[in-house]
Amino acid sequence: MTQDDRLTQQIHMLGDMLGETLRAQEGEKLFELVEEIRALSKARRDGDRAAGDRMWQIIRSLRPREAEGVVKAYAAYFQLINLAEDQERARILHRRALEAHAQGRPERESIDEAIAQLHRRGLDAQQVQAILDRLYIVPVITAHPTEAKRRTVLIKLARIARWLHELDFHSPKPTERRQILELIHEEITSLWQTDEMRLRKITVADEVRHALYYIEHTLFELTPRLYADLERALARWYPHHRFHIPLFFTLGSWVGGDRDGHPFVTVGVTEETLRSHKALALRLYQHAINEMYGLLSVSERYGVSEELRASLEADASLFPAEAIHYRQRYPQQPYRQKMAFIYRKLEATAAGNRRPWRSDLVHHPEEYRDAADFVADLEVMQRSLRAHRARRLAEGRLARLILQARVFGFHLATLDIRQHADRHTDALAEIFGRYGMVEDYRALPESEKAALLTSELQNPRPLTPAHLDFSPQTNETVEVFRMIRRAHQRVGLRAIENYIISMTSQPSDVLGVLLLARDAGVDEALNVMPLFETISDLQAAGSVMDALFANPAYAAHLRRRGNHQPVMIGYSDSCKDGGYLTSNWELRRAQRELAGVCEGHDVVLTLFHGRGGTVGRGGGPANRAILALPPESVRGRIKLTEQGEVVSERFANQIVAHRYLEQIAHATLLSCAPPAAPLRRREREWEGVMAELSRLGEQAYRELIHDTPELLAYFQTATPIDVIRQLNIGSRPARRRHTESLADLRAIPWVFAWSQSRVNLAGWFGLGSALQGWARDEDSRWQTLAEMAHGWPFFRALLDNSQLAMGKADMHIAGLYARLAEPAVRERVFPQLLAEFERTRAAILRITGQEHLLDHEPWLRRSIRLRNPYVDPMSYVQVVLLQRLRSPGPDESAEALRRSILLSINGISAGLRNTG
Repeated sequence: MTQDDRLTQQIHMLGDMLGETLRAQEGEKLFELVEEIRALSKARRDGDRAAGDRMWQIIRSLRPREAEGVVKAYAAYFQLINLAEDQERARILHRRALEAHAQGRPERESIDEAIAQLHRRGLDAQQVQAILDRLYIVPVITAHPTEAKRRTVLIKLARIARWLHELDFHSPKPTERRQILELIHEEITSLWQTDEMRLRKITVADEVRHALYYIEHTLFELTPRLYADLERALARWYPHHRFHIPLFFTLGSWVGGDRDGHPFVTVGVTEETLRSHKALALRLYQHAINEMYGLLSVSERYGVSEELRASLEADASLFPAEAIHYRQRYPQQPYRQKMAFIYRKLEATAAGNRRPWRSDLVHHPEEYRDAADFVADLEVMQRSLRAHRARRLAEGRLARLILQARVFGFHLATLDIRQHADRHTDALAEIFGRYGMVEDYRALPESEKAALLTSELQNPRPLTPAHLDFSPQTNETVEVFRMIRRAHQRVGLRAIENYIISMTSQPSDVLGVLLLARDAGVDEALNVMPLFETISDLQAAGSVMDALFANPAYAAHLRRRGNHQPVMIGYSDSCKDGGYLTSNWELRRAQRELAGVCEGHDVVLTLFHGRGGTVGRGGGPANRAILALPPESVRGRIKLTEQGEVVSERFANQIVAHRYLEQIAHATLLSCAPPAAPLRRREREWEGVMAELSRLGEQAYRELIHDTPELLAYFQTATPIDVIRQLNIGSRPARRRHTESLADLRAIPWVFAWSQSRVNLAGWFGLGSALQGWARDEDSRWQTLAEMAHGWPFFRALLDNSQLAMGKADMHIAGLYARLAEPAVRERVFPQLLAEFERTRAAILRITGQEHLLDHEPWLRRSIRLRNPYVDPMSYVQVVLLQRLRSPGPDESAEALRRSILLSINGISAGLRNTG
């Protein structure tokens, strides 16, 4: 059976089960209605215009209960089909791995292939070790509100995915297969009767549990495999050299630490988040110790080190009663006795984690002070085993646990703190004003702000009193830094390493945070990380950092931090601000400038990429995205956000998760290899073209978004933005401030709303005007663009990602949404959208030589083509329900209409496989 046959068979199996469930739960009439709409939708896609008209008539006549049933059926279908497609990916990855192994070659885009390429390019072992010493890869899970599915639903889908995996990879016997199919069918029935939407607003604690789920069930077990992949690849291509592999891969999180515009992330919430991280880490280590009791039953007759004997005596002095019990239970089994003591210490540490946080912390002697003590205990056993003919035991599961403890510590994932620059400015203004240091800090010129802050940083006296008595907002801002000090004491220095400043625009934004950190005594243990987000801020990023590096107070801080400077760049807000093309270009230009500034000051740069799931927020294939970055801006070091629905798509399936992380590692390793000289020369020529394209693209984008007065009214009526705000998919408000301006609307709901209305504006608008405006009718210029697409990874990724966004768009259905706007508003905006879409499509096809968009990705084009007939009815239903909600009839319930629309939003998200 071919791969396509297996996918088709699995889709049919799941579809049949859903159909039976639909009949049993809702009756034959609804089933037939769903089938009729599906047939009409397919016919419309095949060119039957009358079928489209008929479908529109049927959907317009649906009663609320019927509309909800239709949407629920299609939404459930896509949830199941997405599982089948994920399973297909797992099968393909498994087959490719077997083929690569059989042929004795590295698997494509693997760590093995990256090391092989470095070897082929002539890098010797010492050069590779230098790359490893720099290597630093950190995926950061965020709580950006783009995951539309409830955690309950996600867990149900995970169970179905696990059973599909068993059917594929475990070759069950006929009776076992029937049992698995029954379990799947049972879960689908439960899925149907489970509310798809959250009935309450999601809390920060919910988001923390959601993030920890993927760490517990996927990433904790997967991480040692990445290290093993690298170790094997190095041994294969450099067999005569022994490498030192540092902690190159760790995890980060924003969930419970990101307080930018988020009033619900308080100091108490962040403390509880860190407590949850530590509690889960301790449970995972306890489970691992339990699993090893049976393995390390080694008798002392085979030898035991004096170090281990002394360690057992020290443990016995802490736990005298337990020591007697352990010796009786595990006679002449020193390793089991040691593990029993380790388990007991983990229990004591967990009990300590439940106690309130206080500044006068005293660790109980039976607790582990930090993860390093836990690792030290494990390594005592490891050294003893190595010394007594048990190297295989020392390097097996025990070594795996040691690695996990070194990577995850007691913090599990390093929690970043993020706050808006204005909050720090306001706090400092109040503090300085209280003590008569300056009348109005906010009004000072930048040079005077920087001078004042520098003077205070060099002044050893405290800035704030022990008891805070400022305004509640300032007290909270200052208390965050004191909480960081407590986190370092209770969890470890890696619990919080970075403080990110949103909307950084000038050096004083960074110096102010450093001053607050110094006041709390955490400046030497904290990276102060600017986040450049808007187009103007990206353009100024290099000069801002240059001024900071020249500042004596900041330079002293950097020296204490090992001359390491992390900088974050924002994809979402820059795209919303200047459009897709200009955002991508300014991000690239800023990265190159930042790399040059850091090199000039002998500072190690780590760029943190704030990428979302959709193209309009920096999404797209991660491996290609990293390879398209300026190599000098990566050099083996990268952080990137994993946001919203992307977390479940990438980390719900172990095979898919491993492949994704391996692709990131592959691209990051290759970023350290110098590009060919001819390519660099051509890039310099092409950068001049890009600068002009960016100018033209931004001009077209701003004419629509910023210079068309009707655009805001169009957006508010021709998209479901008003209902998206009520979707309980995130704890954070949709706006930074309570205004109706586009400036205060966050980028996520902006992108989400355009994707729901099938426009996907953020992934292509302005690109066509730029390409056609620059090339005009000159064949030589079109040829230059074709050469750029072929030879420049950055430009190729730019076009490929735009094709992805346009492939999921549908301007016919976008026209249905346009009808929701007032005629005068519609006539000012929709023709511009339609014309720019056609310009962009025509330009991309001419440059790439394709007949259709995505011809170069036939599997993706086929997937979109097969999905559209099932997505389209939900879009039709959503348009009709939005009309009714905004002009309800006397017998229509606004709450019922809103519920059905929210269900359609979830369904369309599942069908398109993206939200914001």
